[in-house]
Order: sequence, then C-alpha cells, then structure tokens
Amino acid sequence: MSLSIRNQIPGTVTSITTGEVMATVKVRLDGGQDITAAITLEAAKDLGLAAGSAVRTLIKSTEVALATGAVDGLSIRNQIPGTVEGVSTGGAMAGVKVSVAGGELTAAITKDAVNDLELTAGSPVTALIKSTEISLATA
Repeated sequence: MSLSIRNQIPGTVTSITTGEVMATVKVRLDGGQDITAAITLEAAKDLGLAAGSAVRTLIKSTEVALATGAVDGLSIRNQIPGTVEGVSTGGAMAGVKVSVAGGELTAAITKDAVNDLELTAGSPVTALIKSTEISLATA
C-alpha cells in the first residue's frame, strides 16, 4: 500500500496502556527517541500490538509544528530535536525538511512562521507532535 503521508519512521513498541476506548502506545524510534501515539483500543487490538512489535509511525506533515528550542509547560508529549535540512516556500505555505536521529520529518507550516522563526538550513529545531496525530502501521 502506498500512502501520501511523507513522515514514516520505523520503531518498536515498548509499552501499551489501555483505557475504555483509547490506548497510548509508547514507541522507541530507530533513532532512539521515545514517542507516544494515542490510538483507539480497537486499532491496537486489530494491529496485534504488544511490547516488541515493529511498527511504522505515520505523521501528516500538517501535524508537525516547529519550535526553535526546547519547550516547557506544554501538553504535547512528543518533542523531537532535529536540524533543518531545507525550506521550500510557496505563496502562503512552506515545507520544512528536518533531519532527526534515524530519519527525516517534513513540517508544513506557514511562510510567515518560517520568516518569524528565521528557519534556514542548519537551524536547530524541535518538532512538536500531539500523540493523537500519530498513526501506527505494522509490516
């Protein structure tokens, strides 16, 4: 199956916490970062997820926010440090490629945000991704 989702980073499930309807799945990415995905309990069961399961994290580029440093006091659990590899700008939007340990992320943000944050190749950034915006796939 081919997907339009550009951000696909492999990892391994380290733990699953289940609730009535949702499950939080902790994943160690191949680059060593730990992230959390919040998915439905039904999806976790359908995928047969368990500690040790190989997964691919899927994150739409429109769901990746960027900060120019570490962020404290924020409910967003997933904060991945990286370095801007390139910026492609259009009329209103921009695509920012970010190199992270073990892979690459693309963030679709406004051109104004790129200018305000002064993002250029080599800029250190932190990618911010809500756990509810991460999907998981198995091989």
